[in-house]
Amino acid sequence: MPEKIIKVLIAKPGLDGHELGAIVVATRLRDAGMEVVYTGLHQTPVQIVASAIQDDVDVIGTSIHCGAHLVLMKKIMKLIKERVPGDKKFLVIAGGPIPPADSFKLKEIGVDEVFSSGSKIEDIVKFIKDHVPTNPSVP
Repeated sequence: MPEKIIKVLIAKPGLDGHELGAIVVATRLRDAGMEVVYTGLHQTPVQIVASAIQDDVDVIGTSIHCGAHLVLMKKIMKLIKERVPGDKKFLVIAGGPIPPADSFKLKEIGVDEVFSSGSKIEDIVKFIKDHVPTNPSVP
């Protein structure tokens, strides 16, 4: 049975204008065979969750360089709980210059993994492939 293509939304929440990392990650995920939706700069948590639902993605990936990662991700996780049907699950990852103590806090609120600015793209690809079911018969 053919494997489902993993669909990833890459988002830049808040007023952060630094998008090079997000573009590099999006390009490399596409090179790894994933379908990527890039929402662009200055997205609100509401826009990000709405795009994830509308585009029926498997993964929500955020790139946050402005220091507001805790506030923004709390809002995103709250919106996912409020607006996403119980049978739909997103793998949620965050990236950027996030201190280790904040990485722990992000995981406590439901973020599945945090990748610091120095993370290898191969590690991001592997994490996604290891945690998203790719068999179409798996819900």
